[in-house]
Amino acid sequence: MARATDYVLAHGLAGLSLRPLAAALDTSPRMLLYDFGSKQELVAAVLAEARRRGAARLAESLPAEAASPEDHLRAIWAWISAPERAPFVRLFFEVHADGLAHPENYPDQAEAITDWFPTLGAAFRDITTAGPDATVAPTLIMAVIRGLLFDLTTTGDRHRTDRALDRFCELLRG
Repeated sequence: MARATDYVLAHGLAGLSLRPLAAALDTSPRMLLYDFGSKQELVAAVLAEARRRGAARLAESLPAEAASPEDHLRAIWAWISAPERAPFVRLFFEVHADGLAHPENYPDQAEAITDWFPTLGAAFRDITTAGPDATVAPTLIMAVIRGLLFDLTTTGDRHRTDRALDRFCELLRG
């Protein structure tokens, strides 16, 4: 699973074929299908593993609990926008774009968004309300981060996206 996930992170999902994947994993396409049941189940397992890795690494990178929402936001941005995270970011956008056209291929796509809510809710507990609105702040934080990531990934304009994050932090303080 780890090696299959590494392969997909390096090569993406577009045009993923079992034969090159199997060769990279020193196995056969038949064994991949035996182990996972289908290509779609293999992709689902790889995406779940990539999300699990990302969430675990993000949680490890967050500052101490006493940190402010701004400190958490800046830590998340520094971690997720780092160049070494580019494979995760590209895969994230690739899956979501393809999922809009082919939602049947990604039945767990909503989980890619909501999986982050517990981590974000804990990091932003100062601005998160309890009860039915508990997901509003994590939704807003994730939307800002996702938008800035899309911008950075597309344009490469680090300075402008960092300044936009600075402005959002000012809004959080206000």
